[in-house]
Amino acid sequence: MTFEDVNKIYLDGTRAVSNFDLEIQDGEFMVLVGPSGCGKTTALRMVAGLEEISQGVLRIGDRVVNHVPSRDRDIAMVFQSYALYPHLSVYENIAFGLKLRKTPKQEIRSRVEKAAELLGLTDHLDRKPRALSGGQRQRVAMGRAIVREPAAFLMDEPLSNLDAKLRVQMRAEISQLQTSLGVTTIYVTHDQVEAMTMGDRVAVMRKGELLQVAAPQELYDRPVNLFVGGFIGSPAMNLIEATLQRENGGMTAVAGSQRVPLGEETLSVRPALRDYEGRQVVLGIRPEDLEDASLEEASGSQPSLRGNVNLREALGSEVMVHFTIDASPASTEDVRELARDVGSEAPTGSEQEATLVGRFSARTKVRDGETVEVAVDTRALHFFEPDSGLGIYNGGEREGNE
Repeated sequence: MTFEDVNKIYLDGTRAVSNFDLEIQDGEFMVLVGPSGCGKTTALRMVAGLEEISQGVLRIGDRVVNHVPSRDRDIAMVFQSYALYPHLSVYENIAFGLKLRKTPKQEIRSRVEKAAELLGLTDHLDRKPRALSGGQRQRVAMGRAIVREPAAFLMDEPLSNLDAKLRVQMRAEISQLQTSLGVTTIYVTHDQVEAMTMGDRVAVMRKGELLQVAAPQELYDRPVNLFVGGFIGSPAMNLIEATLQRENGGMTAVAGSQRVPLGEETLSVRPALRDYEGRQVVLGIRPEDLEDASLEEASGSQPSLRGNVNLREALGSEVMVHFTIDASPASTEDVRELARDVGSEAPTGSEQEATLVGRFSARTKVRDGETVEVAVDTRALHFFEPDSGLGIYNGGEREGNE
């Protein structure tokens, strides 16, 4: 499936999707992720034939499908709302599309029973949807898609109505199912944890544009820009203002009263940092790259930050520690948009105190109100240009897009 410079422009001039170029391989699980209103569902609906394409070309296989009716596109869609018929049994709901196509009864039975076995629904075929749990209803919706044996599955936030525990279970089930069926799948979600755990590749969208397409780990390790870096990861990346200074033959990131020397390994993977001497950057630190410096695994000569603990959240296997440091939080349009997306207040740029989150070992003894020394793994730091938001790697290249 291929999008070639696809655009969606509504009659009032609103541009929902802009210059969208994406090639999805046969059998690939592609996830579209981004904040609300970024155009991901519109892109999916254009594939489904539920939205007209304003400009560009969409191919499914070798066929241009811009003007092909939805029913003739050989795709099956799974919605957030399940869209089950309450008066029909599970069997009848799964079989419904096949009956409309006038598929022979014996073939319908064979396909429904096979799908039910795959989805653990064999014992529920005679029940009505109201007698099922949310997870079982979603499996019925999946079964209705599977029996059609389509060229592609389209899934629009199918797990958003489920509780957290069930979402985790269903994520694994959908991933395993897609792998066993080998059907090309486009999956839309706002939940970047879903995106990272399910996708072969993930496409991050913002304001109708495709920012980066890459394997989940590459997105995480080498985000093309500040928005991708801040959107991908949970808890989110800590973002503060810093200035790079040359020191003892190397480079140091200075943020307020905090000084973080950058090791040779950091500079070797991001050689362009040497060109930023005396210049301001946005420094990104993921919570898992911060640790209580008093612990044995964090001891030694690692650079550190000093802060005051505001809050500790003990999660059993780890402790999320919220602490403030003498430094300014990053305040760019990207940062403000990321804050709006999660409903929090964006920094104004005048603050001299930044609150960071660290993912500490469960053995930490830090307490609320205490001063804490926090070790920083400088090998995993991220650096972005404040104006363009681009990641600083080998000279400002746009990396990560495939």
